[in-house]
Amino acid sequence: MKSISKPRIPCGHRACASIIASILACVVTSVVQASTGPTQVELLVSPAPKYAPQTPAQSDAGERTGRPLPTPEILQPTLDPTLPTFKPHYGHTLKGSLRMGSSDVLPGLVRSWIAGFERLYPDVHISFGPPYEGTHAEAEMDHGKIDIAFVSRELKPTDIATFAADHGYPPLSVPVSGGSYRQFGFLDAVGFFVNQANPVEHLSLTQLDQILSSSHLRGGSTAKTWGDVGVTGDWATHPIHVYAIKPWNGFEEFVRQRVLDVNGQRGHWRKDLHFDHLVFPVADGVAADPDGIGYAGLAFVDAPVKLISIGTEGQFVAPTYSNVATASYPLSRLIYANVNRKPGSAMNPALQEFLRFVLSRQGQQAVLSEAIFLPLREFQSNPARSLIAPTSPGLHP
Repeated sequence: MKSISKPRIPCGHRACASIIASILACVVTSVVQASTGPTQVELLVSPAPKYAPQTPAQSDAGERTGRPLPTPEILQPTLDPTLPTFKPHYGHTLKGSLRMGSSDVLPGLVRSWIAGFERLYPDVHISFGPPYEGTHAEAEMDHGKIDIAFVSRELKPTDIATFAADHGYPPLSVPVSGGSYRQFGFLDAVGFFVNQANPVEHLSLTQLDQILSSSHLRGGSTAKTWGDVGVTGDWATHPIHVYAIKPWNGFEEFVRQRVLDVNGQRGHWRKDLHFDHLVFPVADGVAADPDGIGYAGLAFVDAPVKLISIGTEGQFVAPTYSNVATASYPLSRLIYANVNRKPGSAMNPALQEFLRFVLSRQGQQAVLSEAIFLPLREFQSNPARSLIAPTSPGLHP
C-alpha cells in the first residue's frame, strides 16, 4: 500500500541513476506513474558484503602504518570548478614547522597534502607519523604535542569537554574533505532504511526526530506508530520499531548531531529504542522486522532492506552516489582538521597556509586522486575557509 508519494528524481539525473544502477549493483525494482508529475524510479541498493569488526591485530597494524585502502570507487565526481586555486601568501619565504596526527584511514591523504604543500613552501618542515588513531591524535593536539589532528569523524563530546576544561574554549574543527560513499571503515555516508514491505519512501528530519528523540527540538511529539508519520491504511496502526546504536559511537553521534541537535542544543535519544552496541546487526534486525527502521553507514547495509530518502518537507534526497558526491544528501559525512585556536586570536601562519592549501582546488584534487573520499564542494569549502580566515586585513582566505 502506497501512502507516501515517491520522491521525484529530476530528469537530468535519470541517466546518472542508470549508470549508478549498473556499476554499483543497484536494482531497479519498479517504475510507476504517480497521480501527478512525471514517471518515478525506485532504486534498491543491493546488500553490501558482510564485514566483521577489526581484530586487535588489525587495529594495531592500522595504528602503525594506517589501514589498507579499499578498492577505489569506479565512479568519481568532477572537481567543483568554483573551488579557488591556492595562491601562496608568502611566496617561498615562509618558514616554520608543523606537527600532525591522524586517524588510521587518513595517512595516505595527509601525506599527499603534505607533499603538495612542501613543494610550495620547502622551508616549512612537517612531521607526521604513527600512531594513527583519531582519539590519540585529538589528545596529542589538546596537550600541545601536535598542531593538527585529522579525524575521520566528529569529535567525541567527552574529548571536546576535556579540551574546553583544559583551555577554556573548544577545539576548532575545520571540514577538509568529504567522507566516502560506501567504503567499509572509511567514513561512509549514513542511510536510514525500513523493511522492504514498508510503504514509506521518505521521511523528513522532523519526522526522524519524532521517531528517535525524547527532546523533539525540531517540534512535534513522539511518533510511536507509522500513522504518526503520515502512513495511512492498515499500516497506520503498525508500531515503529527503531534499531539504533548505543552511545557513544561515531555513527550514533553523527545522527544525533544531524537529526536530534538543533541550534546548538543537544538532542537526546528515546530510552525505549532497540540499541545495539555495534552497527553490524542493525540491517539484519530491520530486514527481519516488517515494522522496523534503522540507520547505519551505507557499507553496513548488508541485508535486503529499503533505503529511504531524507530531507525537509517537499525536498527529499536519496542516498545515491551522485547525491553523496555533490553533498546534496543531508547525511553525507565530513573529515575534520582539529586545531587549537583561541577565538579571536591569530593562527600560526604556517598552519593557516597549510589549511588554506587543503581547502583549495589543489588540496581537493588530492582527495579526488586518492579516489576513496569525496572532495568538498565550494559551498562547503567557503565556510571552512572562513573558520581559518587571517586576522590581517591585507590577507584573504
